Amino acid sequence: MTLEQIVTSNIAMIVIPLYLLSIVGETIANHFRSEKGIGDWKDNLVSIFTGLVSALTNGVGAAITVGALFWVAQYQLFVIPLTLASLILCFVLDDLRYYWHHRVAHRCRWVWAMHVTHHSSTQYNFSVSLRQGWTKHFTGTMMFKLPLVLIGFDPVVVLFCGFLNPTYQFFLHTELVNKMPRWFEAIFNTPSHHRVHHGRNPQYLDANYAGTLIIWDKMFGTFVAEDAADRPDYGLVKNLETLNPLTIIFHEYWGIAQDVFSRGPNLWQRILYIFAPPGWSHDGSRQSSGEIKQEYLQQQLAKTADADGQPLTRQKLQKA
Repeated sequence: MTLEQIVTSNIAMIVIPLYLLSIVGETIANHFRSEKGIGDWKDNLVSIFTGLVSALTNGVGAAITVGALFWVAQYQLFVIPLTLASLILCFVLDDLRYYWHHRVAHRCRWVWAMHVTHHSSTQYNFSVSLRQGWTKHFTGTMMFKLPLVLIGFDPVVVLFCGFLNPTYQFFLHTELVNKMPRWFEAIFNTPSHHRVHHGRNPQYLDANYAGTLIIWDKMFGTFVAEDAADRPDYGLVKNLETLNPLTIIFHEYWGIAQDVFSRGPNLWQRILYIFAPPGWSHDGSRQSSGEIKQEYLQQQLAKTADADGQPLTRQKLQKA
């Protein structure tokens, strides 16, 4: 057994029971609080099932990413020794890497076909965190980790930081927590911020891609605060209306194949059906999430004026 397999199996032995116990605990807490989030247990079981299978399929597929990390280590520009400071630095840089991986996953249909599984539930609780695609290491975005090794971090350290991030994110998927202290909300991703990310409300689309640190969204203009008067409506722009795990996992890949081999598009348009944002179409018959959000903002701008009677700018509206 290789070092990375030992690390992976030991972490899995710890986090999987922790996740399952947390799901049970959250369900009990929601029952007594009569809060939204108790959920449909059929949906919860689908999430747990897809999560357990993803641990197997992505565990096997991880050989692609792990192999690439250890191969590229021979070309390191520097060697960064393992210290507490270097571990923290690696975690922060890996979190930035995750932000861009996650943003690409929403803006490139090929990667979205894997990630859409995670957004397919109309619920929001701990079990939804486990609802993951089975093809993560085949999308290409895991190669975003390579620069961390090239600049000098040990591949094992990069892999370790890559495990910490999703573990933190698991606990963001809950409605038990309303708001964290203001200073924490300003720096870190929180349940409130991540609820926005799972919302299909037009104003919440393409927002809050952060893993652990919400500062990336604030730096790159993708942050949207949760509006207590307009709580997130969870799910996809067009929900699936099925709990069939195979449909949930593979429906977008099937949609890509149908579009690529349909009559009408030229070669370039067929390529765009794979790599353009989800919702793109060669004849304009569909809308991407960006177009839906832009249309919504324009409608709000048309209806809203500031105190001086002047139309609100988009920036003002987003801050309102």
